[in-house]
Amino acid sequence: MHTLHVWSNCDMATCQSDATDGYGLIRDGALVIEGETLAWVGPRAQLPVKYREPHVQQHDAQGALLTPGLIDCHTHLVYGGQRANEFELRLNGATYEEVARAGGGIVSTVRATREADESTLAQQSQRRLNALLREGVTTVEIKSGYGLALEHEAKCLRVARALGQQNPVTVRTTFLGAHAVPPEFAGRPDDYIDAVVAMMPTLAKEGLVDAVDAFCDSIGFTPAQTERVFAQAKRLGLPVKLHAEQLSDSDGAALAARYQALSCDHLEWLSERGAQAMSQTGTVAVLLPGAFYFLRETRLPPINWLRKHQVPMAISTDCNPGSSPCTSLLLMLNMACTLFRMTPQEALLGVTRHAAQALGLTDRGSLVAGQRADVVFWDVQSPAELCYAMGANPRRQTLLAGAAVQV
Repeated sequence: MHTLHVWSNCDMATCQSDATDGYGLIRDGALVIEGETLAWVGPRAQLPVKYREPHVQQHDAQGALLTPGLIDCHTHLVYGGQRANEFELRLNGATYEEVARAGGGIVSTVRATREADESTLAQQSQRRLNALLREGVTTVEIKSGYGLALEHEAKCLRVARALGQQNPVTVRTTFLGAHAVPPEFAGRPDDYIDAVVAMMPTLAKEGLVDAVDAFCDSIGFTPAQTERVFAQAKRLGLPVKLHAEQLSDSDGAALAARYQALSCDHLEWLSERGAQAMSQTGTVAVLLPGAFYFLRETRLPPINWLRKHQVPMAISTDCNPGSSPCTSLLLMLNMACTLFRMTPQEALLGVTRHAAQALGLTDRGSLVAGQRADVVFWDVQSPAELCYAMGANPRRQTLLAGAAVQV
């Protein structure tokens, strides 16, 4: 029988689905953990008598605000090298073509990732993961997509799996072989899609893939090429996600919805038709303000259409070397509010309940009895403070499945 732990003297943003205030805020609350699970959540005055008995471990939360563990549902965390040199070149006047001729762009990351062994990739990725853990992240999705060959995609996915096994965090892995055309397939994207489709059974058999993603856009892959990847995922029983409508409207969201995609991500060029299609299948819109900021985009995602059609909105770092070298999910909360004009309630749901939905996880994302006991204690008075302050980290403590996290 599990020991019962009661945390009281706290406020809680439960992020429950029927919350009328958006936060599910409970003032002067209490939370009961049994093993890895939340057994009871509510106002302290209503705490059942059985949780006040002498054998129950009582804990003082010292006035903290409690939220669900944060979920970073779209990252490219495992990659080799860095691209600060390209950043510098561009700001000193180099054109995109000049940077590319100098070996820059995604090709440079592919080269560095292929050259790195698993130990090197793990060390580099661990530092990035540590930054997320220090801000209360308890679940993170990690995509491949910088190997672009079976050997190197498998290497990156093994590193991602190992990070989840060696750290107090859940890691969900996503195969993004259809991220870009590698140099050896230059000018032959259809042939490369053949290769991507051929990689998938091997990676799935090795237990390295939780979902499949693709980049469907003007500089990525066509809807027809993307559908070939999705069809293979369906044959393998793997859910799909999609980088969609970032640079143009390729109608990728509607395609993804036809395959009951977990999420469509970026979406600056999303049409209302695409939003309607996502709404009908429960596909989550994952918005990535870090990439919007870093690329100095000017076209905002259509938040009003997403609201109108009640499409769940998630927020993520999109941690990657080329367009969002960011490891702060708290900063993304602020950017979602300031750049995209999301409300603090929407932003917090975007890194909790809706982010869990974007990963197909139903056992986390809210502080509700029966959910996994992933809880963050914050030194703030109101949930809005998590979105308000730039560069602040008020995390006091994290519990992962009921156990205290050391980071």
